[in-house]
Amino acid sequence: MLFTGEYEHTIDAKYRLAIPAEIRAGLDAAKHGTAFYVAPGTTDTLWLWPERLFERMAQASEASLLPDEDLLEFEELLYSQASRVEIDKSGRIRLPERLVRQASLGSSVVLLGVKDHLELRDPERWARQRDEKLAKQAEIMMRARRVLQRGRSDQKGER
Repeated sequence: MLFTGEYEHTIDAKYRLAIPAEIRAGLDAAKHGTAFYVAPGTTDTLWLWPERLFERMAQASEASLLPDEDLLEFEELLYSQASRVEIDKSGRIRLPERLVRQASLGSSVVLLGVKDHLELRDPERWARQRDEKLAKQAEIMMRARRVLQRGRSDQKGER
C-alpha cells in the first residue's frame, strides 16, 4: 500500500490514535495484516508499518548471517523499541506510552503518509520542517530525480 497525505489527529488520554478511514479502507488483512508495528523514527517521530511489511523487512535483513555493524546497530534500536499494536473495532491503535513520551508527542499530532509507512509528528514541529522543505522544494526534487534516473540506468545495465 502506498501511504500519502497529511492528517491532523489527537492521541486520547489512553494513548489511542484513530487511523484515518481512507487508510484503513486501503488495508487488506491478508496482504497487510490486522495490526501495525510502531517504533521510534527520526528525531521526535514515531513510524508505523503494516505488520506484514514490517515482518518482511525483518526477514530481508536476515539474509546475511553476519550483519555489518551499522545493520546490527539499526536492528538493535528498531526491534527492541518496536511494538505491535492492534487496530480496534473503532479503527484506533493504542500507542505505547513510553514511545509517545520518547517522541515528545502531545495530544495533538499530525499523521503523515510517507510511501511505505506512516509517521506521527508534533504539528508545530512538522509545520516548521515542512516550510523549510518547501523553501528548498526545487532542489529536493532535482536531487531525487537524479537518484531515480541513476537507479534506472543501473537497472538497464543489469539486463
